Amino acid sequence: QAHLVESGGGLVQPGGSLRLSCAASGNIYSINRMGWYRQAPGKQRELVARIIFSSGDTTYADSVKGRFTISGDNAANTVYLQMDSLKPEDTAVYYCNAFMFLRTNLDFSDYWGQGTQVTVSS
Repeated sequence: QAHLVESGGGLVQPGGSLRLSCAASGNIYSINRMGWYRQAPGKQRELVARIIFSSGDTTYADSVKGRFTISGDNAANTVYLQMDSLKPEDTAVYYCNAFMFLRTNLDFSDYWGQGTQVTVSS
């Protein structure tokens, strides 16, 4: 089994910043990538950013490029999302995702956190 625990969400004014953290724990053998998705009310879940641990390669949604920065600590099985210049349209539940190989499994699988609310409002 594995668990993803997110922290750092909250209420912030437009133009403000927040930093999300997500730590993976459990019977983990290897993590290929970790990332953040978000889902606003009435909308589909969308990729925000992700990082491949072995290469450091990152991917961002066009809507957050230049404002959000993803980073990871492979040794700590942790991923961070620094969110700057936040806009009301960034309001959503943010979910941590990890594509990882558990010692009890025979293949990589996707795992999800419980989600953390980010609200951008004045």
